[in-house]
Amino acid sequence: MEMLIEMPSPGESVTEAQIAKWFKASGDLVKKNEVLMELETDKASLEIVAEADGVLEIVVSEGEVVPVGTVLGKIILGAQASVTPVAPAKAETTSRASTHQDLTTFQSPAVKRIAEEEKIDTSKLAGTGKDGRVTKADVLQKLAQPAPKEAAKPAASSEPVVAVSSSAGHRQERPVALSMMRKRIAQRLKEVQNTAAILTTFNEVDLTAVMDIRQKYKDRFKEKHGVGLGFMSFFTKAVIEGLKRFPGVNSEWRDSQIVYKDYYDIGVAVSTDKGLVVPVIRNAENLTLSGIEKEIVRLANKARDGKLSLEEMSGGTFTITNGGVFGSMLSTPIINSPQTAILGMHTIQKRPVALGDQVVVRPMMYLAVSYDHRVIDGREAVQFLVTVKECLEDPSRLLLEI
Repeated sequence: MEMLIEMPSPGESVTEAQIAKWFKASGDLVKKNEVLMELETDKASLEIVAEADGVLEIVVSEGEVVPVGTVLGKIILGAQASVTPVAPAKAETTSRASTHQDLTTFQSPAVKRIAEEEKIDTSKLAGTGKDGRVTKADVLQKLAQPAPKEAAKPAASSEPVVAVSSSAGHRQERPVALSMMRKRIAQRLKEVQNTAAILTTFNEVDLTAVMDIRQKYKDRFKEKHGVGLGFMSFFTKAVIEGLKRFPGVNSEWRDSQIVYKDYYDIGVAVSTDKGLVVPVIRNAENLTLSGIEKEIVRLANKARDGKLSLEEMSGGTFTITNGGVFGSMLSTPIINSPQTAILGMHTIQKRPVALGDQVVVRPMMYLAVSYDHRVIDGREAVQFLVTVKECLEDPSRLLLEI
């Protein structure tokens, strides 16, 4: 009996997937619930496990793109793992070969002396003596032969050069096929640039108050909630306050309508080895700082392990991206369609700033909001960003909602 391994339906809008990697080979013995392979769609990765014990037979190779329902492989139930047998040596043949070798390799003292002096490999000579033995005449005849000419260099090839060694050093190109996720990311980003009227506004925020709170309460916070007190929870809360005041920033361009949303599903961009993904914190307005931090950690870990579901990456109303973790000083983030705005965080740097009549050194961060000017006016975008700035510089505003 055999059990078919079919391409499942990862989600409502996903019709095909690429075979990213087989973790087993054809003929391998597999156990129930053991991971067999990894599928990659244009939105997420998916692991396929064995549903029974047996021997794996692969039908579709790595790198191929197949539609939902395709048979990817089979599990032969009750079979044994394939083993390539080693042919037993035949004693009679071995004995004869050994005897023949003894006869042909016997050499007289004269033959040995000449061969050693002239560095001749007598095993490569065709002996003319009895039983095929090499004689002195055979060795002298070998010495009389002219040395073989050096092989001519091959003509220059018209094929493209892959690796070149020159005065500039060894240069090599390594083409790698695009994954379905990378293709989809490129397609979506280009679609946004082609359709939305993207504009970016900037401001800077003094994070002294936030850093003081973190420094004062981080140990007690971690002890009570089991998670660290990061910056993202403060930024998420500040963004939600800004979205409540300026609903247009939390809207969506849909055909000939602007759809305003009275809930706040905040996407958090996470960089993975396979590309940028944006898991969503659902109903973030109902979560505390600890609740937001726990959800960020949970989603980020799943993203880096390639275990995010399509449900966890769909339906966001606004996105936050933090290039500052990689050292970015300033950037213009691209909108995560169909949303109409995105907040870009950047690296924190201590800089001299004017405070009243004094110059003081403060931890400063540049903020950037890219928005679709078809939906959001400049005044609205600027005031939204100012609200985020004020909530972060005076976190008590978040408690009082002012």
